Amino acid sequence: MSDSRDEALERLLEPIDDLRRRAVVRTMLERIEELGPSIADTNDLAVAATALRELLEAAELFGRFGDRPKLAVFGSARTPESAPLYAMGRQFSQIMAERGWITVSGAGPGIMEAAARGAGLENTLGVNIELPFEQGSNPYIDVDTRLVAMKYFFTRKVAMTRPSNAFVIFPGGLGTMDEVFEVLTLLHTGKTTPAPVVLMDVPDGTFWQRWRSFLDDEVVSAGYVEAEGVELARSFSSVHDGVAEIERFYSNYRGFALDDERGTLELRQVPDARQLATISRRFPEFALPKGMAVRESGLEFDFDGRHYALLRQLIDVVNDL
Repeated sequence: MSDSRDEALERLLEPIDDLRRRAVVRTMLERIEELGPSIADTNDLAVAATALRELLEAAELFGRFGDRPKLAVFGSARTPESAPLYAMGRQFSQIMAERGWITVSGAGPGIMEAAARGAGLENTLGVNIELPFEQGSNPYIDVDTRLVAMKYFFTRKVAMTRPSNAFVIFPGGLGTMDEVFEVLTLLHTGKTTPAPVVLMDVPDGTFWQRWRSFLDDEVVSAGYVEAEGVELARSFSSVHDGVAEIERFYSNYRGFALDDERGTLELRQVPDARQLATISRRFPEFALPKGMAVRESGLEFDFDGRHYALLRQLIDVVNDL
C-alpha cells in the first residue's frame, strides 16, 4: 500500500480499540485492496462481496445473543401443520426455550415454522434463504430484530452451524440432507466444536433408520468413514428423549480446546485417579505420548486433530462420571 492509502486505512481502523479485532479487519481490507482490482470476473467479486456482507450481518445478529445456548433446527419446508413431525418440532423447541435455549431456524415453512412457533418470537433467530418459490419468513419470526436473509446456501449454513451448541434434524429432502452431512462433516473434521446431533422421527418412522442402514452398508463397510463417525448423530422417536440427549451431552462437559496437539475438555467435575486410569486404558489414542492429566477444571490429553469421533465417545464417558 502507498503511504496515503495506509494512512487512510489507519483512519478507518482508528475507532476499533481491540487490537486483535483491528488486526483482523486490517487483513480483510488489505486483501480487498490487493485482490479486488485483479479479479477478472466481476460476478466473482460480487459473490465475494455478498458472502462477506451476509456473514457479517449474521455475526452481528448472533453476537447480540452470545450469552445463550443455541439449538439449530433443520427439516423439510414441506411438512404440513397437520403432520405429527410438525407437532414434534414445535414441542422440541418449546421445551428447549423453557430451558433457556434459543432456536436457530431457517425461517421458512414446515419444520422451520414449527420450531419457531414452539420457541416463540423472543427465543428464535431466523436465517432465511432467498428463493423465488418461498415467500419470505414464517409469521413466528421477529423480522425486524431477529432475522437475516441470505442469497447463498453456503453462507446460510455457516451462519446456522457456527454459533450453534446442538442440532436437531427432522426428515426432509435435498436441503435437509445437505445440512445433516454438512454438520457431520464439520464435527468429524473438527471444523466446529463438539455438539450433539439429534435425528428426530415419529415412533413408527423409518427415515433415519434407512438413512443409517445406507451409511452402514455402503459407506462404513467400504471404509469411506469409520463406524464412530456415524455415531456422531443419534436418532430418537421421542421429543423428551431427544431433549435428554442434549442435556446429557452438557451435563459435565463444558467445552473443548486444542493447543499444540494437546486437547482439553473443560468439565464441571474432573475424574479421580481411578477414573483417569480407566479412561486412559479405554482411549489409548489420547494417552500417548504425554498421557492424560487432570487439571483444575478439565481433562488434558494428547490429540492429533484427527479423532473427533472418538472425542465424542470420550465426552460421553466423562459425562457419566
